[in-house]
Amino acid sequence: PRRVELLLEMRVLAPIIAMLALPMAALAKAADPTECEVCIAVLNSVDGLIAKDKKNDLPSIEAGIDKYCNGGGLGPKEKKMCYYMEPIKRSVAQPFSLKMPKDRVCKRLKKDNDAICDVKFAVKVEAAATAEDVTKLRVKQLKTILNDRGVECEGCLEKSDFVKRVLETAHMDL
Repeated sequence: PRRVELLLEMRVLAPIIAMLALPMAALAKAADPTECEVCIAVLNSVDGLIAKDKKNDLPSIEAGIDKYCNGGGLGPKEKKMCYYMEPIKRSVAQPFSLKMPKDRVCKRLKKDNDAICDVKFAVKVEAAATAEDVTKLRVKQLKTILNDRGVECEGCLEKSDFVKRVLETAHMDL
């Protein structure tokens, strides 16, 4: 009798628990807005270089990648992305030709090379940023900002040391 009651309770509670767990799983998988941002930006630029009637043609897409990567005016992050994409142009062009969204193309490429989505644009801090704004950043972001400015933070141990150094070097361009 007691065992039967427990089984009945489990049958009733199991769907309720499952319904409550779904939104939590969705929250846990909230996408990072900076994930694959450089890859997506490069693919959007390549897309702009390809004629509309040639967007399904693999050689045209590969030529577009070459044209973008060999053209001047690329930043260091875009150059790095081109370095990763050059050897796998065919793998980039295939899903691209199927009109797959750029973020999905990048995530597919990430399966072959994790570094594709690890390339991120520098965190920008406005010159008029207050200490409160800078304090909200993570230490890793503060270190990246200082590194992009070419500044070393010797003796920086605490987050407050990094915040102070970022504010001191705010006049430097990223």
